Amino acid sequence: MSSAVVLITGALTGIGRAAALTFALEGAHLVVAGPRDKEGQELAAELQGLGAEAIFVHTDVRNEKEVRDLVDQAIARFGHLDVAVNCAGTEGKPGPVTEQTGETYAATFDTNVLGTLLCMKHEMR
Repeated sequence: MSSAVVLITGALTGIGRAAALTFALEGAHLVVAGPRDKEGQELAAELQGLGAEAIFVHTDVRNEKEVRDLVDQAIARFGHLDVAVNCAGTEGKPGPVTEQTGETYAATFDTNVLGTLLCMKHEMR
């Protein structure tokens, strides 16, 4: 997989982080994205320590402008995009359904569903 350009949302934890580490070990160029700058910069440095060319881009997948900028920065840096791993997601507010509100559901939906749609929209262009 050397020189493949891989963009990963939700890269700071869980499956996204595991995917980033695996792709780095395979020699891919990585664009990792998430909402927390400190953790993102630390992940990019860790990936670089594994020999990968990697950058972090602060991104909230619920924000279309940020998603558009993420893809634009990936293309500007590496010239193209080969693989997209859309792992950004949230469990939402823990607790019984009877304690959920429209706002808590919307926040979960916007990250897990709308965020994936926005990512695919801009990655596919």
